[in-house]
Amino acid sequence: MITFFELVGELRGFMEAGGNVLWLIAFTTLLMWTIAFERIWYFKSKNGLKSDVANVIDQWESRAERRSWNALSIREMLISETSLNINAFMPLLATLVKLCPLLGLLGTVTGMIEVFNVMAVTGGGDAKSMAGGVSKATIPTMSGMVAAISGLFANSYLTQVADREKALLEDHLTMDH
Repeated sequence: MITFFELVGELRGFMEAGGNVLWLIAFTTLLMWTIAFERIWYFKSKNGLKSDVANVIDQWESRAERRSWNALSIREMLISETSLNINAFMPLLATLVKLCPLLGLLGTVTGMIEVFNVMAVTGGGDAKSMAGGVSKATIPTMSGMVAAISGLFANSYLTQVADREKALLEDHLTMDH
């Protein structure tokens, strides 16, 4: 059984093998998943979306008339304000998903620069020295892609939920009076 300290040591070794860019990818991934979990919490909690939708429906239902141009404008305002809450942080989440592979590519470039530097200093014959640069080139690439793929699934799911909730809100604000 692996102890906590062995796990931390393995993680530290992995991060060192990937170079400094790997820390940037890890921070970006942590931020991306923090936003994703915040959005999931907002959609699922009673004090989040459910509370917002209930307040909007109560405001709309308390109106005596709902067919005039003024009432339709108020309905659009209510939907728009709630949509802002529903879609909060979604563009940032999508941007972080797109940023992960680019950071992986940055790690590839910096690792290859290290390989070329070793080749220039040693004359290209020291394969053991070049291996460190190759690992610094491939590990960030892999990490950036894995982070992007995981974030892509989260972003896709959350976008579908946001679109569905907005459509449901529009359906709940009826103009039957």
